[in-house]
Order: sequence, then C-alpha cells, then structure tokens
Amino acid sequence: MNNSLSPFRSLIPALIVLALLALMPVLGPSNRMLSLAISAGINIVALYGLSVLFGQTGILSMGHAALVGVGAYAAAILARDAGIGFWVALPLGGIFAAIAAVVIGIPSLRVSGHHFVIMTFAFGQLLTIVLTNGGDYTGAATGLDLQLPVNVFGTRADDLLPYYFIVLVFVTLSAVASWAIINSRYGRRLRAIRENEKLAASLGINIGRHKIGAFVVSGVFAGVSGVLLAYFLRHISPTQFASFPSIYLALMVMIGGARLLLGPIAGGILVSFLPEVLNLDPVESRILYGVCLIAVILLLPNGLIAGLIDGWQRLLRGSGRKQAVISNHASEAGR
Repeated sequence: MNNSLSPFRSLIPALIVLALLALMPVLGPSNRMLSLAISAGINIVALYGLSVLFGQTGILSMGHAALVGVGAYAAAILARDAGIGFWVALPLGGIFAAIAAVVIGIPSLRVSGHHFVIMTFAFGQLLTIVLTNGGDYTGAATGLDLQLPVNVFGTRADDLLPYYFIVLVFVTLSAVASWAIINSRYGRRLRAIRENEKLAASLGINIGRHKIGAFVVSGVFAGVSGVLLAYFLRHISPTQFASFPSIYLALMVMIGGARLLLGPIAGGILVSFLPEVLNLDPVESRILYGVCLIAVILLLPNGLIAGLIDGWQRLLRGSGRKQAVISNHASEAGR
C-alpha cells in the first residue's frame, strides 16, 4: 500500500500549493498583482518543460523563449489567417514548437555542455532576426495583434480573473504531466543519461534519441505557454522571445530547482513577484536576479526548494540526535 502511494508523494505538495493559489482571488488582489500572477503561471508552464530537459536530462537550453515564441506566433498567425481560436491553437502551438525543437535538437545535441548552450542561444537570436524581418507576415519589429476572444462554454473569458483560472488549470496539467514523465520508465532513462552517459549507452539506452525526445517534450510545454502568453497580452513582438527572456527562464528554473515539482512554481513566483514586492526598477531587478543566481549556485546548487528540504531534514536529524543524547543521559542518571 505504501509503495503504491509513494510516487504520488512528490505530487501532493505541488497540488496543495496550486490549490492555495486557486484561493488567491478571494483576497481581492489588484489588477497589477493578478497580471503578475498570470505572467508567472504562463512562465511556470514553460518551466515545467525546461525542468524535464534540464532537471532530468541535465541539458540547459538558453533559447527556450524562442520555443515559447514559436507557439505564440503560431497562435497569432492561425487566428489572423485561418480564424483558429484559443482552444485549437493550444495543441497546434505545442506541435509547432515541438517541430522547432526537433529542428534545433538534431544538430545541437550532437554537441554537449556549453556548446549546446551556445547553439540554443544562437537559435533564439536567429528567430528574433527572422521575425523582425518577416514583413507583414510576422508583423516585422512591430509584431502582431490578436483579436479573437477566449471562450469557455460559450462565455468570454478575456478578463483577468477568468484567465487566471485558465492559466492555473494549465499549470496544474503541466505539473501532473511533468510528474508522470519523471516517474515513468522514460524519465528514469533520462536521469541515467544525466548521471552517466557512457554507462547509460552501455545499458542499451539510445542517448541521442532520448535527448531529442526530452527537447521535444520541453518544446510542447513551451508552445502551450506561448499560446497562453499571446492570448493574455493580445500583442506579441520579436523582442519578447529574444535572449533575455531565455535567460530569465533559465534563471527561474535554476533558482527554484529543476528536479522537484515545486521548483518551477517557486522559481516562477519569486522572479515575477520579488521586484514588485521590493519596488525595484528593471536595472535593480537584474542586479537582484544576478545576486540570487550566484547565491543559489554557491549555496543551493539544487535550487531553493531542495535546499529548504535539505535544511529541514538536517534540523530534524540534529534535534533527533540531541533528544537521543538527552535520553541517554537521563537513563544513565536513573541507573
């Protein structure tokens, strides 16, 4: 019984946090805070894909925002040219981003380490150039507007509060999908590749195919995130998917932690809300992000959530040892 329930234990904390976030509108947040929460949720969807790639496979992409851009531009172009709305654009955006991930992954994953990081970064820059010079088709540097409404059961859901719940549903689905991947045979193979590629290859695991598969999976998450972003902002432009947004996504997943389901949620919320809470301007925010990243790398290499869990476990072990010492002294005194 306990063994059958053990895989679900890693999912329960994330579901509890998401349930608490569903109650946030009860507090009557301002439109500004609600907008930040929606932006954080959209980022978290992409972060769950990046956590599969980085946390499970050990591959860090610095062009992940470009895959988000593929999904966003697919939604905007499909709405403009074919009248395809939100719900159909969601899977199509994921598919287009997955195809883009295959195109990037096949040449890029022939290399590893910092070479792969550079190639994904270059793809992000290349996509920005293509979108900027795409003329009327991509809207050039100005970008594209998105006019179609978001309908839920025949009712428009364009306002902030309904859209917040839509995004929260997709964050929950992303968390569950990420949990399923992590606890599957495929997820175990990805972790074997992360720990020791040569040993994994000797066991018959196709390294290249599994790496590309992980990149494609992360692309699906990113494409869905891009569609959610396009319908939230109602206007997209190439600069939203350039190098800095990719760096921010990598920063979020590294700060929160890529190997635990709570990591993307923590990273997305912290990076989105911390500058607002501390009332920082954009320059000060970037300085704060840099300081946080350095602190995490030096002090919490597995991310904030993993660090907090480790600290709590050490505290419990320390208090347990102290209690044992006290009990021993008491028993000796009794004798």
